[in-house]
Amino acid sequence: MFKFKAFRAIDDPERCQNFVQGHADVLRQYGVTKVTSSNNDWMKNPFVYVITVELQETGEIVSGLRIHIAHPDYPLPMELAVSQVDHKIFGLVREYGVHGTGEVSGLWNSKSISGYGVGAVLLIRAGIAIAEQLKLGSLLALVAEYTLMPSLKKGFEIEEGVGNSGTFFYPKLDLVATSIVMKDPINLPLADKDERDFIHMLRKNLQTTRTETGPKGDFLVEYDLVIQNTDWRKDV
Repeated sequence: MFKFKAFRAIDDPERCQNFVQGHADVLRQYGVTKVTSSNNDWMKNPFVYVITVELQETGEIVSGLRIHIAHPDYPLPMELAVSQVDHKIFGLVREYGVHGTGEVSGLWNSKSISGYGVGAVLLIRAGIAIAEQLKLGSLLALVAEYTLMPSLKKGFEIEEGVGNSGTFFYPKLDLVATSIVMKDPINLPLADKDERDFIHMLRKNLQTTRTETGPKGDFLVEYDLVIQNTDWRKDV
């Protein structure tokens, strides 16, 4: 059984540390060994929310993502990345930030659970689901080519206001990244019906256990998506 747990980063340092360790282990499996501690500053950022996926039996974190809420003192990861090639990203984030915007970031998945559809499917749906608790007017992301289509099905669209109609060569010249935005994460008008129905179901059942079906068959998921501290606006 998998357990999905949502929380504000600064409220659970131990889970954050396990998230970082799990992500670093995955990067090492793919040959990425230079992971700087500065990449983990988000653990002390009061505007970051996290969803982890744990193995129920062991508590090991095997997948996760973060939502960074835009704030002048805490640039979004995509602001830091995209500004290397296009400074218009700062104005774009300010514009969306008027009504509250967040970036879906840091998605990773352990090789040990690849093929279940946990990270690429269920975890992204859960991330969109908690946008309602956080009262976000939009969601942003910077995605690789292989995650673009699944993201569009969930209600994102390409944000053409930066880069070459939304695309960049990032993080290196032979890789293409695309900036995407979800302009209505509450009603999800652009999402495929099955995606929209699932996300709305999660919002009505933030704490539930369900049998999910993926490429490897059926498996149990315990969702605990109730966030204790969602009033980030009081700190803005």
